Parts: sequence; structure tokens; C-alpha cells
Amino acid sequence: MQPHEPTPPDRADQPESPYAPPSGWGQEQQPPQPGSAIPQHTGAHPTYGTETSKPYGNEPTSPYGAGSTSPYGAQPTSPYGAEHLAPYGAAPMTPYGAPPPVPPQSMPRGLSPFGMPARHSWEIPLLVLVVVCTTVAYLIALVVLIVVLADGAVPSDYLLLLVFAPILVWLGRGLNYATQRVNGVKMSPTQFPEGYQMVADAAARFGMATVPDAYVVLGNGQINAFASGHGFRRFVVVYSDLFEIGGKAREPDALAFIIGHEVGHIAAGHTSYWRQLGMFLVPFLPILGSSLIRSQEYTADNHGYCNRHTGAAAAMGTLAAGKYMNTLVGFDEMADRAAAEKGGFVWFVNALSSHPVLTWRMWALRDRSRHGRLFLRPSPQPPVGAGPYGPYGPYGEVPSLPPKPVP
Repeated sequence: MQPHEPTPPDRADQPESPYAPPSGWGQEQQPPQPGSAIPQHTGAHPTYGTETSKPYGNEPTSPYGAGSTSPYGAQPTSPYGAEHLAPYGAAPMTPYGAPPPVPPQSMPRGLSPFGMPARHSWEIPLLVLVVVCTTVAYLIALVVLIVVLADGAVPSDYLLLLVFAPILVWLGRGLNYATQRVNGVKMSPTQFPEGYQMVADAAARFGMATVPDAYVVLGNGQINAFASGHGFRRFVVVYSDLFEIGGKAREPDALAFIIGHEVGHIAAGHTSYWRQLGMFLVPFLPILGSSLIRSQEYTADNHGYCNRHTGAAAAMGTLAAGKYMNTLVGFDEMADRAAAEKGGFVWFVNALSSHPVLTWRMWALRDRSRHGRLFLRPSPQPPVGAGPYGPYGPYGEVPSLPPKPVP
């Protein structure tokens, strides 16, 4: 720069850079537009004389280079809502998505979507009670079998069923796994890649060391998915009706919630051989056995909520009305009925069900201030300080999601 040339006012306090071009003016950088790539970070940290002289004003810059392929997701199109640009929603983020200060795996367990999912408060007490009942019954069956054989009598089928429970559970798990391996379509980067990525993301979200296998089986109109295992292998099975032509999901957030729910069963230990052996008497323990299964479903819902809480409403709508009519289900309207529907028969229907009834389940997914109800219907009065829909507000409206064309 020649001595007689005036110094630009916005660079009056900036020291001359040793990397400046030999002559002429360098083109001034412009702030990045929304959706554009974030400028490449060079590793240098220049200082500026005044706040107004920074090339981006008061906006923070990203440490992740061009394209902003940060480990916390592309910005600002996060699947967790525009107000939470980090994938786990660690407080409202800056426009260019600084990573959360604490990873979710290091945060305490709870009912919010931002930390690690909590186990339902009734699950462990009910599990202990059921395991004790199963163990006592198994010991009694062994003693009775010895006495019966000593007397030369023929043991009953139920007695043999209980005595050989360890072998039967092992055989059943092995046959189930083999069925999926020879008949199911295994998800991979080339087969149902969307679901394959959702399974991997859910496993990473829950801090699992191994990603479970995932299979798609013919649904024939049924909306279902389940998780199981055999030996050291764990797997998830998703019915084909949750997908559309080409392996795409009609409601990706709903599918991510459902897959998170099933992977949550694995993460919570529900698919363990020893756990399932200890729960062998569940079908023969009315109310007690079904209550344990319901508590496990609430725990898995907590995992699905942490994995993709924005898909909870669509997932429940799909279970209520199917994948084509789910957008006509008012999530809040249906959840409100959990406190309004009364009567002894309502109580029995829930008590004998292996899954929480849908109205109670929706209420639990909406009110994240407490665990889902197992025995008593939700109170019509909201918890103090939580607002009418819990700490995170209602999911939506009627229709709960924008309608989509049906092919």
C-alpha cells in the first residue's frame, strides 16, 4: 500500500498480515448465507482490533471445515427440530452448531430427550419379584420330578416344560434367529439403507459397543417390530409395512422412534438369555407378568424418545390408525383421553395387556415429568410447574403431521 493511500476504516486497528497478497486489495469475505458451506478452518487464529472488524461480525465460526460435516450433524437441518441444532438437543445452539459441552453418554439418565434414557421405575422391582417366583417354581418342579420318577409315575407335561425351561428358551431363541437369517432381508448400505443407518445411529446414541443386526420381513399389512438375540448376537426385526417403495419410510421420524425403541430393548438388557429364562413364568403370572412386560415397553419408549423424540407422535399415530391414516390422529386429543376414560374394565384391559394401552402410552410420551402409569390412570391435573403438557410442551395439532400423498 502506498503512503498516500487512505487506510480503510474497518482495518485501522488490524496489524498487517504477513500472508497478504503482494499488491492490490484482497476480496473481502462475506458472511455465510444460511444453508451455505462454512468456510474452511485453516488452524490459524488471527486477532482483530475491534469487534466490528471481524469478517463475520459477532457470529461464531465453526471448527469443522468446509461443508460442516461435524460429528454432531449437518447444520442446520437437524432431525431434532430447528431449535436444537445438535443431534441430542443440548440447549439451543448457535447458528453454526457448536458441539454440546457434555456428550449424552456422560449425562445422567432421565426422561428428557437430551441425556441418556431412564429405566421405568417399576421395572427392576417387578423383575426381581418375577425371577424369585420363577426360581422357586423351578426348584419345586425339580423336587417333584425326582419324587415322581422315584415312584415310577409319568410326569405331567407342565412339569417337564418347567424343568426343561433352560433348553427350551435356548432352542426358541436359536430358531427365531435362524428364521430371520434365512428369510429376512438384512439391512445394509445397499438394502434398506435408511433403516440400516437408523439402527447404527440408535446404537451409537445409547453407547452400545456393537451394532445389532437388522432384518426386514414381510408384514402383510401388520405394523410391528421386535428385538431378540441368541448367544452373543442381538438383532432387530422390522416389518416391511413400515417402509415404502424403494426402502424409504413414509414417516422417517416415526421409523427412527420405533427402531430406537427396539434397539432400546437390547440396550436395556431385555433380550438377554438369562433375563428371558428368569421371566419364563410371565405367561402364567396374570397381571404381575404383564405388568413387567409393560414396564419394559415404557423403558424402550424412553429409549425411542431419546433417539428421535420428534417421531413419537407419528409413531403412536401409526400404531393407532396405520401408516396411511396416521396424519389424521390428533396426538394430544388422544392422549387427553387417558385421564378421561374411566371404569373397571379399562383398568383390566390395561392390567392384562403386554403393552401400555395407547392413550396411556401417548400420555407418558407427552408428559416427560414422570414415568408412565402401570396400574392407575394418569391424573387429569398436570404436575406443578410442568405446564399442561409437561416440560416440553404438546407435540402437535390436528392433523398431527402434514398429510402426505398416498401413491
